[in-house]
Amino acid sequence: MPNWTAVELEKGLVLFVEGEGEALRRATFGTDPAKPPKGWRAQDRDDKLPVLKQAAVELKQYWAGKRRAFSVQFELEGTEFQCRVWEALSYIPFGELRCYGDIAEAIGKPKAVRAVGAANGANPLPIFVPCHRVIGADGTLTGYAAGLDVKRALLAREGIEL
Repeated sequence: MPNWTAVELEKGLVLFVEGEGEALRRATFGTDPAKPPKGWRAQDRDDKLPVLKQAAVELKQYWAGKRRAFSVQFELEGTEFQCRVWEALSYIPFGELRCYGDIAEAIGKPKAVRAVGAANGANPLPIFVPCHRVIGADGTLTGYAAGLDVKRALLAREGIEL
């Protein structure tokens, strides 16, 4: 049975992180650490599970500007295509951007730009798998699950102003 924790990055911005065993499974944004996302049972909260403790520490370090990469283990579940996209996202360095076409090229599917966008939007572990580092071909910010203000804040933490 998976457990979860809530990591308050700043007032009104929480990342709920779910893990099982020694790996993270998914994460989602919220606004109140006391209100888990729909479908996440309050009794499954476990702030002491080692993988969740590690995730919380690393997220807080990242948010404070003291961490550029995550070492916490995670397991991604999705289609083969989605997993290839998410793996490619993991190689985007801290403080750098890529466009959807770059990711499509990286996975050997240069015409699959829209499918890459869909896979990016289905990323089960935002921040850990840095989908926020992907922008439109024209350099504009594109959608983000938690909204463009959160995407801007994440990029600003990495020294990118758009």
